[in-house]
Amino acid sequence: MREGLIIGDLEDPSVVYGVHGTTGLSQWKCLARRAGLFGAWEAIEWAWIPPGGISGEHVHTRTEEIYFILSGRGEMTLDDTPHAVGPGSLILTGLGTKHGLRNVGDEGLGWLVIEMPSPATAAALRGSAPPGPAPTPPMQRGEKDVTNAVVLNLRQTYEVDPRGVFTGPLRNIRLVDLKPGQQAELSAEGVEHTLFTLRGSGEISSGETAVPMKYGVSVTLPLGTGMTVTAGAEGLEYFLASLEVPGGGAR
Repeated sequence: MREGLIIGDLEDPSVVYGVHGTTGLSQWKCLARRAGLFGAWEAIEWAWIPPGGISGEHVHTRTEEIYFILSGRGEMTLDDTPHAVGPGSLILTGLGTKHGLRNVGDEGLGWLVIEMPSPATAAALRGSAPPGPAPTPPMQRGEKDVTNAVVLNLRQTYEVDPRGVFTGPLRNIRLVDLKPGQQAELSAEGVEHTLFTLRGSGEISSGETAVPMKYGVSVTLPLGTGMTVTAGAEGLEYFLASLEVPGGGAR
């Protein structure tokens, strides 16, 4: 294993005005981006809007995107259909889905974003056909069956295979809840992982590196890295997404 974990947190976020053509402000922080990674990640980000704030409706023509709601109460619009969302809501938006998010509560609305280029986009850049088999049949959907998108509660399912909506290499999304003192091992062999701390405290260790964990700390594991996660006295809960790296063994 080699060292090279990508560590992020919510300290000193940027303030952005007029997100996707709307008025008002939002806060934003990039936690990791494609640089330093082997897989087809675009970016891993945190975003926040105040009560009444809006992240305007828009369409992605080259990337697939996850929204995971962390705090607050919102309304997610997918192809003109509104969906109530709150902490634990997971929204998968495939290519061509028009989507926007409004804060309808009385506190800040925060969410995690993971964005990935589709195989078709990568193939167009290479001038070749997209690799791999056709997408698997759709997974169990949420209350609304939305073309090329899904809204569900990750706190009810705890684990999701996104291939029923996405065409790219994202393979698993789940919540991990460790009891006090419990450990979990993560190895980036053939896959890369990104995690975001939701609750509690603990520590990650990788070689000579040790990083304390608390809400808002993120860790992304490039191919060939590994780490041990140890929960503290309060236990530790984190969001984890895993992306397959074709041909990626241990580096």
